[in-house]
Amino acid sequence: MIHADDGSLTQEQRLMRDSCRSYVDDAVTPFIRSNWKQEWDMSPGDRLPRSILEGAEAIGIRTLGVPEEFSGFELERETEVRTFALISEEVARGDSGLADKLVQNWKVSILLREFAPKHLQEKWFPKLLADPQFLLAHCLTEPRGASDRWLPYNVPEAAMHTKAVLKDGHWVINGRKQFISNGYDASLYVVYANTDSSVGMLQGTSSFLVPRDTPGLTVTKCNETMGCRFMNNGELVFEDCRVPADHLLVQNTALGSAGQYFRAGKIIQAAKNLGVGVACFERTADYVQNYVQGGRILIKHQAVALRLADMATRIEAVRSLIERASKAVDEGHPDMDVLCNMAKVYASEEIMKVATHALELHGGNGAMLEFGIEKLFRDAAIFLHMDATVDVSRMKIIKTMFPATAGKYAGPEN
Repeated sequence: MIHADDGSLTQEQRLMRDSCRSYVDDAVTPFIRSNWKQEWDMSPGDRLPRSILEGAEAIGIRTLGVPEEFSGFELERETEVRTFALISEEVARGDSGLADKLVQNWKVSILLREFAPKHLQEKWFPKLLADPQFLLAHCLTEPRGASDRWLPYNVPEAAMHTKAVLKDGHWVINGRKQFISNGYDASLYVVYANTDSSVGMLQGTSSFLVPRDTPGLTVTKCNETMGCRFMNNGELVFEDCRVPADHLLVQNTALGSAGQYFRAGKIIQAAKNLGVGVACFERTADYVQNYVQGGRILIKHQAVALRLADMATRIEAVRSLIERASKAVDEGHPDMDVLCNMAKVYASEEIMKVATHALELHGGNGAMLEFGIEKLFRDAAIFLHMDATVDVSRMKIIKTMFPATAGKYAGPEN
């Protein structure tokens, strides 16, 4: 398999990639392969053994983005997003759910680094560092209106249904959030709510830091997903949930201020998808060179060889676009927004094709749970709807490229 060019990586990136690869090969993959029934455990807290996150802690990848002053691992800023992509690919090669579990910690840590008051950083970063099982979550999506809000329809009607009102020195939050990565088992949440109903969502949405044990916050369920099942996706309800006034992160312009989270998120999403594709290829390449059908090993059949070549080509094309997009974000290039969405869409669809080839080349074994190929297929399929659907992402691409002529909000229904 073609991997990222070592000559283009910094020493820090090479060391981190190699550490992640060893961690995945020595700890993650053996667990996933030997305990294939574990992802179907309907007790979400028991699915992933504590040792897996402890292993991530041991190599320093659980708390990326935490400032060095709090003993975190702060990446080189000029290559931060590309490093996130590199590590995400390696971890997702072992398991995409685990990668998503860790990714939320990274992205939310960056938000806290940039926007949280100093006293809240001093309170929560040490707690995050002290407990290997400590997880962070970003609460944006709601039951009514998710990625369609980002077309963008910057009007009052598209505002968050979750609302926050300042009363007696506290923000009182009421609403509901769903499809939240780490939502079921996080210890600390960044929550978005409408704070000004008279303006568009880009001018009237604020973000708040909400600890799990805050009265009025209830984690109602773990969403049982088809893939990425080692990340516990959750649903939350806020009923007169009161947080101190100083737990406000960004007032009214929170969505615009979270650009660092969203841009890096698209790249990381594509990179996790890439890791699933690499796992598909590696497992399939091994299988077709050892399994005999029709009197010869599978790879000697031309139809098999053609599919394998197609898998490798699609993977390399995805990696190239991710590298270009991540470099654009690191450098603040004017095309970074359109490239982020292109990378997300392209990875989603191309890796799904790679996973389909993997399933087909394993024949009947591909459908067997214990072989693990159907798991990779399920994991690839879920990326089509993670971090915006592919169709909404395409609309955002065109809106970014042609802002003056692309489709606009048509107004409320009569």
